[in-house]
Amino acid sequence: MAYSELIKKFDKIRAYMRDFYVYGFKSRVEYDLKSARSYDDERRRIESWLGDHMCFAKTAEGKNVFLSVDSRIHRRNPFYKAWKAKSFTDGDITLHFILFDILHTPAVKLTLAELVEEIDRYLSLTESDMTFDESTVRKKLKEYAENGIIRMEKQGRTMLYSRAPDVQWEQLADAVDFFSEVAPIGVAGSFLQDKLPEHESVFHFKHHYITQAMDSGILAQLFHAIRERRHIIIENLSRHLGEVRTIQLVPIKIYISAQNGRQYLIALHEKTNRLNAYRLDYILSVQEGDVCEKYDRLMNTFRKIEPYAWGVNFRWATHRMEHVEFDVRVTEDERFIVKRLEREKRCGSVTQVDENTWRYTAEVFDTKEMLPWIRTFISRITRMNFSNRTVENQFKHDLQEMYRMYGLDGGEDE
Repeated sequence: MAYSELIKKFDKIRAYMRDFYVYGFKSRVEYDLKSARSYDDERRRIESWLGDHMCFAKTAEGKNVFLSVDSRIHRRNPFYKAWKAKSFTDGDITLHFILFDILHTPAVKLTLAELVEEIDRYLSLTESDMTFDESTVRKKLKEYAENGIIRMEKQGRTMLYSRAPDVQWEQLADAVDFFSEVAPIGVAGSFLQDKLPEHESVFHFKHHYITQAMDSGILAQLFHAIRERRHIIIENLSRHLGEVRTIQLVPIKIYISAQNGRQYLIALHEKTNRLNAYRLDYILSVQEGDVCEKYDRLMNTFRKIEPYAWGVNFRWATHRMEHVEFDVRVTEDERFIVKRLEREKRCGSVTQVDENTWRYTAEVFDTKEMLPWIRTFISRITRMNFSNRTVENQFKHDLQEMYRMYGLDGGEDE
């Protein structure tokens, strides 16, 4: 296969980009899923999009390739380029431009038969061997209508097709810039950015989760299934076992971590009747099924238990909660710590115990999920009480290990 920058199916390039960059760029020898030639083709294709962001370092094993993107300099997600490299057949591209040449303004409204006749006339002028029957044109018009760029209007028994009016959105350039880098499926905003005059974005991003771009297709399918209240069947990759599992689920909600940018599907596993979290970058495909008749009841139950989740671990039963409580010592000039407690708590409450002590209290499904956040107050915590003693003891043990590593022998004396 000769090298080409364009791709036919995104799922293939998504797998390569994930293996190369998210899990670490693999050398030609290490990558054994495909042939060496296939590896070379895909690597060069990715380099054509991301060459400006690729760096090299020499190690004992040889040259190591990795991706480096400084969000202080690069304000646009470079991974979106992969979505703009889709290939088309000659027929696809020819029919596209002929259709919009015929329907050049929203005022032009034609029937399917009239459109086919006009298309034949265009092709005869170019002496082309191509032909498009009514079925092909109808399918293309339906696809464009679903995407909002063609309008279908019924007059009696006749269906008229016309071009959708252009939207004047140039004044929303800043909103589009923000959406494309922050919102789920921001690649849609990136396509709009390409139509704007060249301009400098006003936004800088301290935490820029660019690899979400690769999962945009999967995320769009999940959003559609949630909106339609449908069952889904996913192919889920187990990184630990190295196998792909087919799972039937009812999708409930999408969670996105503000800490690391990971995207999760919260869904009901119907065989076990458990709420599980599935990382989107491990989901290989999504297939929609029938409408779930009990969807509204599931959502009502989920809304009742959602306030007790710190991360992505859920249980249907709220009587099995874990109690979390700790006191934080704050001096007079450190009220910003109290504000941080209020701002960052995802559930629970913050109350004042005395002039310089504040208490955080919560009931959660999984105390362990909270530990990274609790550790950020480690020098200020004066008392703690977890109902899950295993987690509390592990927390204290980790502190003792840290003291030992720094030669403090169990902590500093008062």
